[in-house]
Amino acid sequence: MLFGKKKRRIERLLIVEDEPLVAFDTEHFLTGEGFAIVATVDSVAGAMGILGSGGEIDLVLVDVNLSDGSGVEVARAARGQGIAVLFVTGQCPGEARALAAGCLSKPYPQRDLLAAIGAIEAVIEGRKVPGRLPGSFSLFGTAG
Repeated sequence: MLFGKKKRRIERLLIVEDEPLVAFDTEHFLTGEGFAIVATVDSVAGAMGILGSGGEIDLVLVDVNLSDGSGVEVARAARGQGIAVLFVTGQCPGEARALAAGCLSKPYPQRDLLAAIGAIEAVIEGRKVPGRLPGSFSLFGTAG
């Protein structure tokens, strides 16, 4: 195929979000954009179970305030396994820069989520990051 799509470096995502509508919308949108959703869970315990299962995950999208704890715990575990993390939250935690590739502030348009994932992918691949990033997104320059 002459004009095939470029293979993505980030394909398999874990979504950790305890707001059911946000979780559903995010999963539905990203699936439609060609990403594979490994799992969508609503708790630290659920995320730790998925991370401990040994399945391939390229990026964890994690909210900070979860029903059973902090998404920071999830980010620490993912980072320890070399998995990139994107905090998707109302308020980015102070330790985010040390644990995550970036932070996207809620609420956000879906195109901003795609731009954030694309910027993280560029960092992972050592490519130039697009010059114009969403205002609600902070890229920390490390990805795993």
